[in-house]
Amino acid sequence: MKILKTLLLATTVLSAIAVKAQTANEIVDKYVAALGGKDKIAGIKTIYTESSVQIMGNEAPSTTTLVNGKGFKNEMDFNGSKIVQCYTKDGGWTINPFQGQTTAEPLPAEMVKRGKAQLDIGGPLFNYAAKGNKVELVGKEDVNNVKNAYKLKVTTPDSLVMMMYIDPTTYYLIKNVSTISAQGQEIEVGSIFSDYKKTDYGYPVPYSTELALPQGMSLTIVTKKVEINKEVDPKIFEMPK
Repeated sequence: MKILKTLLLATTVLSAIAVKAQTANEIVDKYVAALGGKDKIAGIKTIYTESSVQIMGNEAPSTTTLVNGKGFKNEMDFNGSKIVQCYTKDGGWTINPFQGQTTAEPLPAEMVKRGKAQLDIGGPLFNYAAKGNKVELVGKEDVNNVKNAYKLKVTTPDSLVMMMYIDPTTYYLIKNVSTISAQGQEIEVGSIFSDYKKTDYGYPVPYSTELALPQGMSLTIVTKKVEINKEVDPKIFEMPK
């Protein structure tokens, strides 16, 4: 009798786990469909974005160039000083006059490790199993004006963990929370995405992104222009000598 009860309990637990995993898969499938489907996402080779970064009452023009799996580069002009951050599959570098870096310097290994995630245009949910990512549905949570957003925990093979919140109506990503390394410290950064619009390619992107930073700081990125599959010279990702 005791063995029978144990088997029944084990079956119940395993069934619950299976249902939970299946639900997470269904959410991811609807998320991928909302972005245009697997073929649409797989067809994106480059994304070029022009934005305006609003921080502490100042506005800074910004451009971001992404070549899938190869290179990511962001350039921001803040009061006449250009801040550059670049990642490639082989490393990363930065120029930041506000930190005394007036010439290009390599990024720390831990920062490169986390930054390389930006090379993946499809993101951690697209083809997640093939990438070795683990996705779990850990509950629901209200995000801004969205009720009961699905809360997915994503763990990468490098043990990077992020919480991704999916709108239950549109199935767009509306919030992402992750931990990054900055100035030798681990800090939590939350991003809220809204005002989704479809590009000429048919791929929807958020035209408003709010970043919550430590010590109560925040910044807003307003997208002005998006070009999909624009020709990109790979030399732009090379670190200046």
